[in-house]
Amino acid sequence: MNHNPFKNLNLVKPLLEAVAEEGYEIPTPIQAAAIPEVLSGRDLMGTAQTGTGKTAAFALPMLQMLNQRRVPARRRGKRGKTGARALILTPTRELALQIDESFRAYGRHLPLRTAVVLGGVPFGAQVKALAKKPDIVVATPGRLLDLAGQGRLRLNNVKMLVLDEADRMLDMGFIHDVRKIVDLVPKDRQTMLFSATLTQAIAELANDMLRDPSFVEAERATAVPGTIEQKVFFVRQTDKLALLATILKDESMGRTLVFTRTKHGADRVMRSLMREGISADSIHSNKTQKGRERALARFERGKVRVLVATDIVARGIDVDGISHVVNYELPNEAESYVHRIGRTAR
Repeated sequence: MNHNPFKNLNLVKPLLEAVAEEGYEIPTPIQAAAIPEVLSGRDLMGTAQTGTGKTAAFALPMLQMLNQRRVPARRRGKRGKTGARALILTPTRELALQIDESFRAYGRHLPLRTAVVLGGVPFGAQVKALAKKPDIVVATPGRLLDLAGQGRLRLNNVKMLVLDEADRMLDMGFIHDVRKIVDLVPKDRQTMLFSATLTQAIAELANDMLRDPSFVEAERATAVPGTIEQKVFFVRQTDKLALLATILKDESMGRTLVFTRTKHGADRVMRSLMREGISADSIHSNKTQKGRERALARFERGKVRVLVATDIVARGIDVDGISHVVNYELPNEAESYVHRIGRTAR
């Protein structure tokens, strides 16, 4: 019997084929709750931590609705500035690339174009991508405002707006940029806001951005998946590096993420591990975008077994087969800890 539970969510055949090819069998709670609401055209406020299938929860219905409203190429015209119909804002470059990749995967059987806009790389390739008139743009706030200010990207045709990882966006100081972007898109739009936590600041932002939204909640941000086994080691500060090296030399340790609080700390730990003969790389915001992509690629392909990172990848990394996460330094917030260790529960 070839029954696809996603069919019960009223998704069209091209999307059902794509999710099957991605290996999805049963919708996650956030997908089951959010997809029908988005397809109904309602604004949405969603709380879900990373790793719960949140991207598909908004990407699948958005792709379906954009395809249904698609304007034939012959009617778009050959001239004029770019005007995307859907905009997804994310706090980090890694998350933007991950979401763009997801849209491409889910929409592989649909004639829709996507483009990703982010800082840390030259403008040229992004300007060329925007010139192809993408239906969907995934962006970090700063670079988006730069391109909009240069007239390279119009936002007056946006019909669907997503603010992903809103709590992280506020934590990183993007609130003013976000509000500027919201002012540039039409008021007559469908808006979705996703956050792992529901703080007063998030509630105020949602109140400003959303109109009579549906509220969906998948899982508390402080809940740790039951599949994760946790251990704690008590050690003197001066012995931490030696203990970390000993742990990582254990044959049971596979692909491992090591989290530090600071960028310099990440590089210091990486160098120490390499001196111990452990293949390692680091990733943090001081690295160029190409450097960050290269480090992630080496980690994903098994070229290095250990990736030492700051919280820049606590929510923005999608690498299969991570067996262990080591909190070399604990974060200040419980939510960050949950996001870190959740990398092993994917």
